Amino acid sequence: MLSVEGIHSYYGKAHILDGLSFQVSRGEVVALLGRNGAGKSTTMKSVMQLVRPRKGKVVFQGTDVVGQSAFRVAKAGIGYVPEERRIFTDLTVMENLEVGRQPKREGAPEWTVEQLFEIFPNLKERRSNRGKHMSGGEQQMLTIARTLMGNPMLLLLDEPSEGIAPVIVEQMAETILKLKAEGLTVMISEQNLHFARAVADRAIIVESGEKKFDGSFADLEAHPEIRDAYLSV
Repeated sequence: MLSVEGIHSYYGKAHILDGLSFQVSRGEVVALLGRNGAGKSTTMKSVMQLVRPRKGKVVFQGTDVVGQSAFRVAKAGIGYVPEERRIFTDLTVMENLEVGRQPKREGAPEWTVEQLFEIFPNLKERRSNRGKHMSGGEQQMLTIARTLMGNPMLLLLDEPSEGIAPVIVEQMAETILKLKAEGLTVMISEQNLHFARAVADRAIIVESGEKKFDGSFADLEAHPEIRDAYLSV
């Protein structure tokens, strides 16, 4: 579904991604792992064209999207949940969800408000609440739900467990597994190895903008030196 081929991404003169390549297959949940500053968020933004790679390709469903506007990438079927959440704080839960609505697309699960309320019961209880009156975990759930209203084929989750209470982290893991069961392809960026192992099929480790590992969690556990070199604090 997604093929990232030798991308080089920059912030000004700072070279962040250095020839990064990987693939994500349909129906997979893939975890992009690494320390702070490793390039995980830049990878997500490069896929969405919020940061445009100067070299390389980002091929989604057979089309290279490098150089396209981010809204066109979203219309093509990639949903992006940023680390900063970025909900509309003065809008209600229902209004936030309506903002994200897109038509049904072939090859992707179709989401209704009722289905999303089954997955996110907290949002159903607060459907009339404004975003600014919700907790950080609830805002994170709302951001994911709003993105799902766009019926994406591929969902990018940037640090979904960051800064939320442990009980909400557990709910987030259950949610990602439910999304996978619906056939959605998901890529998450994470520092929390325990969380990533609970939800993902495969791990990709990034360090200094380069891929250092790509394989199953069983393979990663079999090579503790890799884990210690690139994931230990």
